[in-house]
Amino acid sequence: MTGSGPLGPERFRLLAGYLAGRPVGVAQAPTGRPAHTDGSVVYVSGGSVAEQRREVLVQSALLGAGSLEPRIVRALRARPSVARRYLALEGRRVLAALSPHVTLAAALRPDGEPGSATAGESLEIARGRTRVADAPSWFGIILPAALLKAPPPEPGRQAPLRFHVPDIAHPDDEDDQDDGAPGEESKILKLFESPMPVSQLFAEFLGKLLGTSRAPADDSAGGELPIRTARRTRRTGPHARPVPTPIHFTGDGDTPGAALGVGGALHPEWDVHRRGYRPDWCRVVEFPLTAAGVDAAVPRDDVLRHRLSRVGLGVRMLRGRPDGDELDLEALVDLFVDLRSGWSPPEHVYAERRKADRDLGVLILLDVSGSVTDSDADGLAVHDHQRRAAATLAATLEDLGDRVALYAFRSHGRHAVHLAAVKTFGQRFGAAARARLAGLRPSGYTRLGAGVRGAGGILKAQGGTPSRLLIVLSDGFPYDDGYEGRYADADTAKALEELRADGVACLCLSIGAESADDSLERVFGAACHARAATLAELSPRMDELFLSALRELALARPGNVSST
Repeated sequence: MTGSGPLGPERFRLLAGYLAGRPVGVAQAPTGRPAHTDGSVVYVSGGSVAEQRREVLVQSALLGAGSLEPRIVRALRARPSVARRYLALEGRRVLAALSPHVTLAAALRPDGEPGSATAGESLEIARGRTRVADAPSWFGIILPAALLKAPPPEPGRQAPLRFHVPDIAHPDDEDDQDDGAPGEESKILKLFESPMPVSQLFAEFLGKLLGTSRAPADDSAGGELPIRTARRTRRTGPHARPVPTPIHFTGDGDTPGAALGVGGALHPEWDVHRRGYRPDWCRVVEFPLTAAGVDAAVPRDDVLRHRLSRVGLGVRMLRGRPDGDELDLEALVDLFVDLRSGWSPPEHVYAERRKADRDLGVLILLDVSGSVTDSDADGLAVHDHQRRAAATLAATLEDLGDRVALYAFRSHGRHAVHLAAVKTFGQRFGAAARARLAGLRPSGYTRLGAGVRGAGGILKAQGGTPSRLLIVLSDGFPYDDGYEGRYADADTAKALEELRADGVACLCLSIGAESADDSLERVFGAACHARAATLAELSPRMDELFLSALRELALARPGNVSST
């Protein structure tokens, strides 16, 4: 730096802009705060100049590589452990991609190959349970709240020397499929442009060598028409190979066409801020799952079976009993007729009311969103706890003679709330259903109110029993695009309240999650709910939870005083 150059962190402004691909400021972070960025300014710690240079390198490279785009940052919000793992993976990946272009990146690049190839893959690994090495302190941190609040960068202000990271776009980007778009103008070839034919030939040869030139047209008719086809490559040079174009499925199996907002049923959503409904706001799509896993054994819970055997019994009238609750008038008339005829039969003239027939229909709604990937101290994810609980509940209730259905749900915005049928009311919980349940993999978001409304509609239409119960297995953290905080909590509580008013009892269980009781109260409202580390902890009082939910239903029916 010259004597007239900027002092302090601002000296790295040109480096930050070069790496981010747009003008980016550099400033000192508040005391005690690690390096981070809000999308427009990179904040560095109070360390040495060399440490600040490393921090600018990583944070700016993340911006330039698209690693901090809003759709990815939203998935990191309120998940600090996932954010740390994602930063460790993406930091190593962008340093590896920068190594051929930036000497400092090559010097700082960790040994070995990066653990991921795209930002989307880094996010999936961060959500899972694969061990990820801790990031160096100079990687800084990711602050999702600051990145989401920052205004988007102004269009048309890209830096002229933006570096290229292969496959940096998300696999779902529509731009990846546009093979007909013209390729970007090569900055290197611009250096060799000249009116002289020899220089032009040399430029074309260099383009072929670097893998940046277009395929030449042949000399046949129409060959003079420019094709302008460009393909993304993982490397340049004579060994360059095109990257496979992502395929977007629109049909069967686990990827329904509703991902594009097609089909399904429209449901309202409660807006607590406006104190009213948003009509036809969410699209909920029910679709069958294909068996994607292997048959998994269902843990047997004898305590749960014993407790639930006393729940869901309808009253059956037994007539002609020697004693009972009331007189059986028909048996009494028959007795007098027999006595007048000279025959003395046994005096069985009472009727007895006995709970003997099962009359309970249950739909188990399993949360398979990305938020259930958090692990407990033993390394077992919330999804694993809740999946085992769903299997045990479904098998036990089916063995007792109840009608049972099992559905999984997740969302990708309000236009695509997926309701996957693991087991319908007409199916057995056999090997195929157990394999479908074992093959579920958490992803997406949690638009819980829409999932409850969709599952409640199925239960009301197909339950087929006088008593109907919806069991929601979730971590109690509703979140989606535009669906969070007080808005999401109020909509979920409202959806459960609507079901109880329509004659469907609701029981909400949080198994294996670290949700606080007050947060469950906000989300589930007046509906019966409980929290435990495992299902076995709730088994001794599961009958009380079932009966409590059914009693709340009786109080919420018309003509009774509501408990809410």
